[in-house]
Amino acid sequence: MADKRIAKRNIKRLTILFSDGQEENSGISSDFSSTGLFIRTRKPLKPGIALETATMAGSIAIIEDNELIGEARININVAHAERLMSTVDWLLKASRLTVQDIDAFAVSIGPGSFTGLRIGLSTAKGFSYAAAKPLVPVPTLDAFARTLPFCAHFICPMLDARRNEVYAGLYKWESNICSKIVPETAVNPADFIRNFHSPTVFLGEGAKVYMKLIAGALKDNARFAPASQMTPSASTVATIAIEKLKKGIVTDPVGLAPFYLRRSEAELHWKG
Repeated sequence: MADKRIAKRNIKRLTILFSDGQEENSGISSDFSSTGLFIRTRKPLKPGIALETATMAGSIAIIEDNELIGEARININVAHAERLMSTVDWLLKASRLTVQDIDAFAVSIGPGSFTGLRIGLSTAKGFSYAAAKPLVPVPTLDAFARTLPFCAHFICPMLDARRNEVYAGLYKWESNICSKIVPETAVNPADFIRNFHSPTVFLGEGAKVYMKLIAGALKDNARFAPASQMTPSASTVATIAIEKLKKGIVTDPVGLAPFYLRRSEAELHWKG
């Protein structure tokens, strides 16, 4: 029910955003194959919008190929449902763009906040349907790790998953590629770092919550990202999405669902 209310509210707002122009053809066809993926020849990409709502620190970015046009990051205790659409509208206006100028949409797909992921995905789907433009899902921790480009150490993005757990993964830059060494998991942080024996950079709200534990266990091998890299960034979500779009790969939004990793608190306690 909550998702339906969010979708209805966003459709009304999308109607306003789309009312100032006519639909343009995308550089990539929006006809999806039965597999949900396709590869097509495309025209040069116009700007794309990326949404990052996996944590309280939400962000929106507009990027064109390898050029960042604008990004808004807000880390306040206000629900994404109350600020996401108004921030998108502000960023478009500040960038002297309209929704009709956007060629594709990208969204951080999880893991992360259950509510935040639902809001981000429902909004991205609304944009994709209304504009008839591609939608590209991007794993949250993949994009988060990319905020430390060409880092010489291991990178461990860590989001607070509550219940004494974190959503975490381990990454390493190798030959100019950010490789995933340990896939995303929901885990007790002490268990996750137990076998870390090399310098590792930690980032994310989970790293802040468990900073003393991490520093105590790893000593000099524990490094923590600066404040500017401690929250996920929509610009790196957009960067990965652009890479996929250049290969002509998008996902059918119809069956697209958040990557939760585990069940929500409500599901765990439901006795119906």
